[in-house]
Formats: sequence, structure tokens, C-alpha cells
Amino acid sequence: MERIAPPAKTASDTRRLYQQIADQIRAFIHHGNLAAGVRLPPERELALQLGVSRPSLREALIALEIDGRVEIRMGSGVYVCASSPGAAEHGTSALGESPSEMMQARAMLEGSVVTLAAARVTPNNLERVKQSLEAMRQDGLHGRTQLENDRRFHLTIAEMTGNSVLVRLVGELFDSRHSPISSRMSARTEDADAWKAAFVEHEAIYRGLEARDPQAALAAMLHHLSAAHARWIGDSRLPAI
Repeated sequence: MERIAPPAKTASDTRRLYQQIADQIRAFIHHGNLAAGVRLPPERELALQLGVSRPSLREALIALEIDGRVEIRMGSGVYVCASSPGAAEHGTSALGESPSEMMQARAMLEGSVVTLAAARVTPNNLERVKQSLEAMRQDGLHGRTQLENDRRFHLTIAEMTGNSVLVRLVGELFDSRHSPISSRMSARTEDADAWKAAFVEHEAIYRGLEARDPQAALAAMLHHLSAAHARWIGDSRLPAI
């Protein structure tokens, strides 16, 4: 099968990386006249040919799936879908921030936030964090999504800093998970086991705050966001493609 050329990078190209990678795969399908139902090369091979990370490649494939150009079959691979008759190949639309980049940004921001919060703990704001954690636990016990109380947990910690700008930024980054590309990835990876693991990680963050230990709170926050990133876009939770 014809090799895929790495994405062309120019100083003027402001598109997100997943858009650039998706367009290279789109061109490969179009110019190679690949028929509907043809299986694309395995993920490892595609990433090597393009010179990109596997998480970035997965984001590109999710973008193409949203656009209807490919179908990702769990445990099987990525298959070409039929394009509209006579329709010219078009560029991949922006579908939100890169999930990988968003999680990196959250780690940088919320690591600083929780460190400052640990130095400004009061009985009142610590109780509010505990309440959001308990609400998450109740959600899990009753089979409800923990997402809203997860958001509340992170925002309450940001509020402990007394800095309204930090609160706004934490909220905006958290809410970016509702973009089309992030929502599609969440639908593939979030399940009861993932939320159970996340709850344990939130407990560790709370214990760091309760102990008024900035280093422990920071370590717990960074571990949580790293683990969440791995669950969301990591090898073990994504289709074998």
C-alpha cells in the first residue's frame, strides 16, 4: 500500500495538529482511490509513516470518524467509508482543542492551583471539597455520571485560591471536554471502572489538602490528571488499530 507523506508544516498553518494529520490521511484515501471498506494500515505503522505520536494520530482518526470519512471498529481497525458521490475532498474542520494538549494545559494550571489552595485551606472551603467528593461517591454508587460533581470538585479547589481568574480558567479547560472530538473520545473510554479509579485519585487530592501539604496535594493532582489522560487517550483504552 502507498505510504502516507508526513504532514506539511508551514509557519502560516495555524490548524491544530490533528487537523493536519487528518488531512494527510484524507488525501491518502482520496488519491489512492481507496474504496469503502478498505482497512487502513495499523496505527503503529501510520504513526511511524507520519512521524507523529499515537495519541495525535488517534485524535486525527476520531476527527475523520466524526466527519464520516472512516469507521473505527473496536478491536478490528480503521476502515474507509464511502464519500458523497462527486464531493471533492475537503479539509478537516476544527472540532475543539486537542484532548492531549488540553490535558497538558490542565496539569500545568491545576498543579499550580492546588499548590496555592493547600496553603490557603480553611475548615469551610475544605468541607466544600469534601461535599463534592461525597457527591461523586454517591453518583458512583447509584450508577450516575460523576461528571458534574467532578467539575465541582476541581472548581471548588480553584475557589480556595481566592483568584477569580484561576477559577474561570479551570472551568474553561474542564468544559473543553464537551467539544465534538473530546466528547467522542470520552464516549469510547469512560466507564464505571474509569470513574472508580478517578474517585480514588480525587480522594488522594483531598487528603493532601486536608493535611495542608502542598507537595502531597500537587503530587496527587498531577497523578490524577496523568492517569485521566492515559485512560482517555492511552493505549489500553483505545481501539486496537
